[in-house]
Amino acid sequence: MVTKNMPAANVQCGAVPARPLDVATELLALLNDTTTEPRADSQLEALTLAVSADLPVLLWGEPGIGKTASLTQLAESLELPLTTVIASVHEPSDFAGLPVVGDDPATQGVPMAPPDWAVRLVRDGRGLLFLDELSTAPPAVQAALLRVVLERRVGALKLPPGVRIVAAANPRSSAADGWELSPPLANRFIHLQWTHDHDVVVRGLGGTWPKATLPQLDPQRLPDAVAFARRAVCELLAARPRLVHQLPKSEALRGGAWPSPRSWEMALRLIAFATAAGVSREVLSSLVRGTVGDGPGLELMASLDRMDLPDPEVLLADPAAAVLPERGDLRQAVLDGVVAAVRKRPDEARWNAAWALLTLALETGVPDLVVVPAASLAALRRDDWQVPAAIERLAGAVSLSQRADRAAARVAAGTGGGR
Repeated sequence: MVTKNMPAANVQCGAVPARPLDVATELLALLNDTTTEPRADSQLEALTLAVSADLPVLLWGEPGIGKTASLTQLAESLELPLTTVIASVHEPSDFAGLPVVGDDPATQGVPMAPPDWAVRLVRDGRGLLFLDELSTAPPAVQAALLRVVLERRVGALKLPPGVRIVAAANPRSSAADGWELSPPLANRFIHLQWTHDHDVVVRGLGGTWPKATLPQLDPQRLPDAVAFARRAVCELLAARPRLVHQLPKSEALRGGAWPSPRSWEMALRLIAFATAAGVSREVLSSLVRGTVGDGPGLELMASLDRMDLPDPEVLLADPAAAVLPERGDLRQAVLDGVVAAVRKRPDEARWNAAWALLTLALETGVPDLVVVPAASLAALRRDDWQVPAAIERLAGAVSLSQRADRAAARVAAGTGGGR
């Protein structure tokens, strides 16, 4: 018999009634039960490559964009314990260490005691140190972070090699009492712009997030990767010595990526890791530009592209086996290089081989790319050289392209005059 004041479920089952928070905890567990899947994500791939290269990364993004959630998922995927430190709520001594007076300071000195989170990282021997809200840390705290980021020292402790450092910051316009990063601290980071991908967010809210995986380095490519990276950076800086060190004039730009010997060394390491892992050009470009700045980074990427171009002498030796780049700017550079090689060492066989390469370019690409090389190559002809049959076809394409250019110029001039 059920009385009016006794719950029916308790009488029937004899079970202890569930407390409201227990049910809430069960619901929260279901909401937190998510999975991961392999998914192409260039910004996540750039982050994992920098983490693999043991370089500090700073994620820039608006509040609520998912920087903290991404770092939490990254730590779980890499099976690294995550240590989060909110830089803006700490004192400089929390990073530099607190002085502890011993029995005999005159002989033993005064050691700097590290905070508990640093002790845990050293004890574990590995982990992901996440320095959050970096742009709201006052200058004194930023100064104390210099040794943490570069030398991996917290007080008297040195963080083990298994610890990786990632930071996050909001732009000053959207940060609470934000500060610009000091140039010394900014130059110690790879700056990555963190944005949200609509499809990733929707699928993630549905319970499946992209899986963060470290890049697979090819052991056979390591020596060549190092040689390639050193050659790329050294050749660029030898030709452009002003790029070695350029401290931006504005305070805002000084708080981002800019070139210095330190950041060029970081860029060199990134190129070596990217080459050994075979990552995409897009990923490497975002990392390089986030290390030495947009302008120098783009120059370095252009230099890398030119290093991958085929040797003009190899192309002239066997035009039938030549494979030209697909990208128009790279194909133009190859054709210009072929003409320059013939100009440097002219003879009829090399001149004919160059025409064969221009014909190949015409058959596999747009005619506009052969206009200037064809005109330059024709000017190199000696009186006793026979005109190859391929030149007639090229002449027609070049003439048509030039007429189209002149017509377009007339249309543009007429439009401008009408205004």
